[in-house]
Amino acid sequence: MTPERPNYEREPIDPAKTVGGQAVIEGVMMRSPGAWSVAVRQPDSTIIARREPLARLSERNKAARVPLLRGILVLWESLSLGFRALSWSAEQASGEEEEPLTGAQIGWTMAVAVLVFAGVFIVVPALAAGVVAGESGLVFNVVEGLLRLGLFVGYIWAIGRSAEIGRVFEYHGAEHMSIHAYEAGEPLSVESVRRYPPEHPRCGTSFLLIVVLGSIVVFSMFGRPGWVFLITSRLLGIPLIAGLAYELLRWSGTRGGWLANALAAPGIWLQKLTTRVPDESQIEVAISSLVVALDDDTLQEVSSRGGIPEAALAARHSVINLTPREG
Repeated sequence: MTPERPNYEREPIDPAKTVGGQAVIEGVMMRSPGAWSVAVRQPDSTIIARREPLARLSERNKAARVPLLRGILVLWESLSLGFRALSWSAEQASGEEEEPLTGAQIGWTMAVAVLVFAGVFIVVPALAAGVVAGESGLVFNVVEGLLRLGLFVGYIWAIGRSAEIGRVFEYHGAEHMSIHAYEAGEPLSVESVRRYPPEHPRCGTSFLLIVVLGSIVVFSMFGRPGWVFLITSRLLGIPLIAGLAYELLRWSGTRGGWLANALAAPGIWLQKLTTRVPDESQIEVAISSLVVALDDDTLQEVSSRGGIPEAALAARHSVINLTPREG
């Protein structure tokens, strides 16, 4: 039976107090203003978690306070933390010990991932559109944009057919639902969290959709350029579009009102493909990760709301002194 969802209008949120996250293998990674954490359900059904203090990038790097540029830097750090969390979660979920990824390995992995993304979602649509469009600049830009959007949505749909990725999508929903309840001032109990929707306006899926749609608008202004400028403009333009997408997502995801909701709507619709309603055990893991990520004062305030699962508090207690940085 589907639980009743609360009817609520999103209230403005202080961007400095927001929480983000990511689904990993049999778990969830959370990023709070002062730390990041990851909690995983092990094969014996226990929850294991890790935590590392990490101040916001804007507090460590002045460049991360500059609009547009900060989006690129935040994205790069998010990818780095995401790879580290995935590596650790895979080890814990399988019960097999593996060597943690080094900083160099993470860097190379990220570089390869960016190149593959650029090749599949940027270069290929441009080359294909060039063959179809002939000399028409209008047809070229329309075809290129539709191909890029189709590849992006099709890729998300295709990987979602996998049972393993389906599990990750369920944890993705649990991550969002926990953040919803936390930011709404509700108790972090399984019963409270499960009433919230699995979609969230500040999701990475929404970010990528904004980048794809933004690229269609921006690149259409260049008409039908030569091949050298075509490929170069796409490769160099995407980081700038990503910076703009971050600003737009940050604004729409922390503001209430019809305009913010309208801007967030396309991403929310697309998240129907990347999130699924989790079961209670998955929600418990997401709550654990969030509880582990919070600082002591914030945790005390959240605890006063009541309802935090004992497993989440136990996970927090077990990693409270874990501070070394891997790699």
